[in-house]
Amino acid sequence: MLVGITYDLRADYLELGYSEGETAEFDHIETINSIDSTLQALGYQTDRIGNIWNLTRRLANGDRWDLVFNIAEGLCGVSREAQVPALLEAYSIPYVFSNPLVLALSLHKGMAKRIFRDLGIPTADFAEIHTITDIEKVKLPYPLFAKPIAEGTGKGISSMSRISNKAELQTVCADLLQMYNQPVLLETYLPGREFTVGITGTGEKAKSVGVIEIILGDKAEQFAYSFENKENWKGRVTYTPVSDPEAQRAVQTALDAWVGLECRDGGRVDVRSDANGIPNIIEINPLAGIRPNYSDLPIICDFFNIPYQELIRRIVDSALERVPTSTEN
Repeated sequence: MLVGITYDLRADYLELGYSEGETAEFDHIETINSIDSTLQALGYQTDRIGNIWNLTRRLANGDRWDLVFNIAEGLCGVSREAQVPALLEAYSIPYVFSNPLVLALSLHKGMAKRIFRDLGIPTADFAEIHTITDIEKVKLPYPLFAKPIAEGTGKGISSMSRISNKAELQTVCADLLQMYNQPVLLETYLPGREFTVGITGTGEKAKSVGVIEIILGDKAEQFAYSFENKENWKGRVTYTPVSDPEAQRAVQTALDAWVGLECRDGGRVDVRSDANGIPNIIEINPLAGIRPNYSDLPIICDFFNIPYQELIRRIVDSALERVPTSTEN
């Protein structure tokens, strides 16, 4: 079976003149090398396709693959993560991870929260700030928490994200609106423990691979698992495997959200508890980072004795259930 690999390599975009901030979600070459070598170790032929521009050229030239392992984040727009799978669907090429609808919904955190709320899955009360005048309509109690509505990797999140009064609200929202040119998601602040839950599988076969608690140290930016804390976590953040009752409730909440949004194959769900110890969905990551020894999902698997090759095998096996039997290995 020939497996293509689609991805956005950070170095490629930096070479084209894009900034560190614009490319923060894109992948390190180690990630691509690890996926490629692991797929080969599992018995697949591989073909590094790269980003959507390369994929478009390859498709136009007549190239095809039995399966595409897609981790492309996309560059532009709130539906950027959906672009590569949508293109693959147009050519009837099976791929790993969630479909365009799920990827677009999950990236737009406000839309995802509406679905969680409709499903009865705990998530913090929220408002969307599209323009600075929307602040006057906010009825949520302080403290609040603000972040861009469609970013990942903690972009736009810092110690300033926790907001205590209207003056801070005005300043933070104005800065985020200008910097990211997209709405701001404003939520009631969740003061409890923070967990991240790893998941593999689809639908009724979805399972947690483990849950870790994220504990911010004295050197970390406080109040949030921010971009700075994620990028430079050593010495700032402690990851601890947990299995106590609150952690298990976080796992069930994460699985409910995963299945409810119809995510596929593998990913991660971020959960934080409220003042009563009830886990709430922060956000869902159906296109989670998978760089060994660095990204949260492989770190979770390491804690729970799941080798990287086994993680990739589970993800691919889940995707292969959607592939016609005539093209299976």
